[in-house]
Amino acid sequence: MPRPLLTARVAALRQQRIAQQRLRVRRDVLRRDGMRCEVRLADGSTRWLLDFCGNDYLGLARHYSVSSTLQDEAARSGAGGVASHLVCGHHAAHTALEQAVADWLQAPAALLLGSGYLANLAVIQGLLGKDDVCVQDRLNHASLIDGARLAGCTLRRYPHADPEGALRQLRAAPDGAALLASDGVFSMDGDVAPLRALALIARAQRATLYIDEAHATGVLGEEGRGSVAAAGLDHTAVPLRLVTLGKALGGYGALVVGDADLVRHLAETARPYIYTTALPPALAAASLAAVQRARRDGWRRTRLAELIATFRAGARRLGLPLLDSDTPIQPLHCGDDASALALAQALEAQGIWVGAIRPPTVPEGRARLRITLSAAHTEAHLRTLLDALARVHDLLAGATARPGTDI
Repeated sequence: MPRPLLTARVAALRQQRIAQQRLRVRRDVLRRDGMRCEVRLADGSTRWLLDFCGNDYLGLARHYSVSSTLQDEAARSGAGGVASHLVCGHHAAHTALEQAVADWLQAPAALLLGSGYLANLAVIQGLLGKDDVCVQDRLNHASLIDGARLAGCTLRRYPHADPEGALRQLRAAPDGAALLASDGVFSMDGDVAPLRALALIARAQRATLYIDEAHATGVLGEEGRGSVAAAGLDHTAVPLRLVTLGKALGGYGALVVGDADLVRHLAETARPYIYTTALPPALAAASLAAVQRARRDGWRRTRLAELIATFRAGARRLGLPLLDSDTPIQPLHCGDDASALALAQALEAQGIWVGAIRPPTVPEGRARLRITLSAAHTEAHLRTLLDALARVHDLLAGATARPGTDI
């Protein structure tokens, strides 16, 4: 039998995605003005859309203090990272950011990496091997799952937000080292992990607890320290955390924060850290400015919480099938892929940009609109969104809310 051609396979898979309405298409953003952005459409025309799909939760991505710091540091140190950290790419701006984030999260140490995806690969590959086990929530981010697969360890997954399920999986793998990993805030559902219960289980089972704080840092907890702090836990209960710079902090990159010995081990051995160019110092300096702003500007979190409450109240009045979330991620359950796409397109026709999230990003039958809110949104923006949702309400008539929704 002849060897299959990859080009033929790729073409067949693309046709399958088209048939399933799961084709993913990039959109060119030409300009941004606050929460509005000019987007190039498929026919080549452009349109201004109100952004309800980004992750700039605190409105810091275009804050003057952050962008001016980026420009000033780029003028001094250049546009690139030059080399890997362990060669000659580690800059004083990297160290300053690591120290500031460790101080912010009240942890002993922090390590800067190129992205959240790389950081999760670094932690799991750097700590686990073939004789070990990684136990994860079923709705964890793809990077956590991929990290376990690349590490060669045993990957065991428990039902979403089910501490007893995590305990069963740890007990079923008593040999070797164990890492218990969970998102803090789940990126597609917007709910918060049962962290106190997971910490107790990890301690009882001699497992290391690792929490991905990508969508929690800056938003939850005192001074925005994240879901771990909001749960009343510290670095002794949660020895490692992931902090991304590209969500509420408005920049790019990520840090692994926690136990000094574990962080040092990753700096000396983790492949995604050793074998890649360092983040440009200008980006690190800009992120430091964002961290300082996030800590100081408590009003941004207050404002964000008010907007979340206002949106949810308005959505309830419309009878919309929101999932249960008090975070900036507000998923609107649609059920099938076609309904999610149709609703997103109908909102776009009214000048609203919301992402239609479909499998494999979410489980089968759980397609949704992922509406995200920012402290930079206004009450008028929310009224525009709710009015648009009211006008397309008939498209939601067939959507069935799964358990845990508001209706």
